[in-house]
Amino acid sequence: MSSEKKLFLLDAYALIFRSYYAFIKNPRITSYGLNTNAIFGFTTTLLEVLEKYEPTHIAVCFDHKSENVRKQEYPLYKANRDETPEDIKRSEPFIRQIIDAFNIPLIEKAGYEADDVIVTLATVAEKEGFTTYMMTPDKDFGQAVTEKTLMFKPARGGNPPEVMGPAEVCEKFGLDRTEQIIDYLGLMGDAVDNIPGVPGVGAKTASKLLKEFGSMDGIYENTDKLKGKLREKIEDNKEQAYMSKHLATIITDVPVDFDEASLLRAEPNKEQINQLFTELEFRTLTKRVFKETMSAPVTLQGDLFAAAPSTSMGTSPVAAPKPMEVVELKNISNTKHEYILTDTAEKRQALIAELGKQKAFCFDTETTSLNEMDAEVLGLAISYEPTKAYYVNMPTDFEETKAILQEFKGLFADPKIEKIAQNLKYDLKVLVKYDIEIAGPQFDTMLAHYLVNPDGRHGMDILSEKYLDYKPVSITELIGKKGKNQLNFRDVPLDKATEYAAEDADITYQLKGKLYQELMDKQVAHLMQRLEMPLVPVLAKMELEGIRVDADFLNNYSGELETMSKDLEASIFEMSGANFNIASPKQMGEVLFDHMKIDPKAKKTKTGQYKTDEATLTKLAAEHEIVSKIVDYRKVNKLRSTYVDALPKLIHPSTGRVHTSYAQAIAAT
Repeated sequence: MSSEKKLFLLDAYALIFRSYYAFIKNPRITSYGLNTNAIFGFTTTLLEVLEKYEPTHIAVCFDHKSENVRKQEYPLYKANRDETPEDIKRSEPFIRQIIDAFNIPLIEKAGYEADDVIVTLATVAEKEGFTTYMMTPDKDFGQAVTEKTLMFKPARGGNPPEVMGPAEVCEKFGLDRTEQIIDYLGLMGDAVDNIPGVPGVGAKTASKLLKEFGSMDGIYENTDKLKGKLREKIEDNKEQAYMSKHLATIITDVPVDFDEASLLRAEPNKEQINQLFTELEFRTLTKRVFKETMSAPVTLQGDLFAAAPSTSMGTSPVAAPKPMEVVELKNISNTKHEYILTDTAEKRQALIAELGKQKAFCFDTETTSLNEMDAEVLGLAISYEPTKAYYVNMPTDFEETKAILQEFKGLFADPKIEKIAQNLKYDLKVLVKYDIEIAGPQFDTMLAHYLVNPDGRHGMDILSEKYLDYKPVSITELIGKKGKNQLNFRDVPLDKATEYAAEDADITYQLKGKLYQELMDKQVAHLMQRLEMPLVPVLAKMELEGIRVDADFLNNYSGELETMSKDLEASIFEMSGANFNIASPKQMGEVLFDHMKIDPKAKKTKTGQYKTDEATLTKLAAEHEIVSKIVDYRKVNKLRSTYVDALPKLIHPSTGRVHTSYAQAIAAT
């Protein structure tokens, strides 16, 4: 066993928010309505650290709920952040319980952020002979990186985790030394934390300046060597730059104890984990933790009228669950099936003849894109009995593919045969380009599950595991994860493409029976038949039609707004008797309150800068024409950048229209 002391310090909130938003389009909801995005993602990350990277010591660090020192010094620090989502607030107590169940110390300190606690601990740990991994996606940690204190950025978007030492940090930010990160952040600011920086100085400019002058001090000692607007911006915002640097500097002497023994990795409390995972319905994670060595209780599906699990989030003990057997998921390798490649005209005609005898069949298109407007059909999968399906592969030529699909046109138009699909609207929109319309009764498994469980996730893979105890082949197994090395479906060997596509049609066909029964049991089948399914082709047509946008008008209007902006700017300069950067709160405050003295009671922030936020200006606008002009200036520029200039970029090149997507399977309330 290695004698290396390896300490992992996890930035709790950074990982929690990252986890929550990773599942935002496909949320994980328990049978009793708890969104577990953040809990599941954080726990998965924690397990990966423990299993794959085997730390000898570990801790999780939280921002303390009290007002931190930066907020005390600069009230606008992080002031532009949205309110924490309610789902995250409900999740945090569970996450804290899970950390406790794994016997991992949870460290936080009043007045400080997790960044400060982590770097303080890492600084001491380095002196004690540790290699420390600061686990966070936050770039600010780059300033604390050394040869023995490394930044560990979690995996994202199919890419592996990124471990960054001094060389990697310097390369990423275009700097010579990690200490320059603080100056870099001070110059460019940080919109996420509402650190202003120097207006107009971005990452490239900050990097270039530090390469040339070494530090912020070096820049301000040599401003005579700068030219034009850049020199003006740097000189006019010196105080703001140094204040921003101060806010971006991580504190390294937080009063927390470095207790090596308490940080030592310990055995988890499996009973406590078992209880928590059962309450949270973490079936897969339960199996992962217990490795089939115990029958971990899992809730596959809650009874609508059964008592919900405790949601007290730690205010009372979790009741000990009754153990039940872990279900071993089936898959394509251990399940008997017959998936048939249909690659000749004779085979297609035989399939069409057989389909004509059926009351229903399921179909699924394989395409080149998730965007229906651009997608071309690569193949058509069809199933009309369990564990058996057919895959019709298509040529690369559009017209040849259209000719093959036309062979199936009569089947799709047959008013007596029911057509089954997962997310039918997508297929409707894709097939329209090939002159195929779908008539007769239709059944969408995604919408069926939406009706029986509006707050749940409706993806086919999820439904397959829930209703069929079957794990389908993932598309990433065929084409790889997102990134430059991801394959196109056309590149997949035909035998594997056949298995994958046919499985989708087979599973969806099987799901129809399960979901139809649940629709009947919950007495919502009439909603499916009378409301949801008739709405599908209507929405599809609306999306295909798109919304006409007059790009010429918007481009002309953008010019008008630009003129209005310049006229307002000129009026503001004339009324104030000064030329200044209207977008700079500091310069605006000095002009309005020091130079023009429009409000002798003007309030300042703790850094000495006048308040010029929207609420402050709105109160003064009725009494002072220049303030009214400034408010109008802001509105005009907001309208131009957010809408007038943005909309033309969304116009589809082949239709000249904007094509939105109407999400039918989302619970708005």
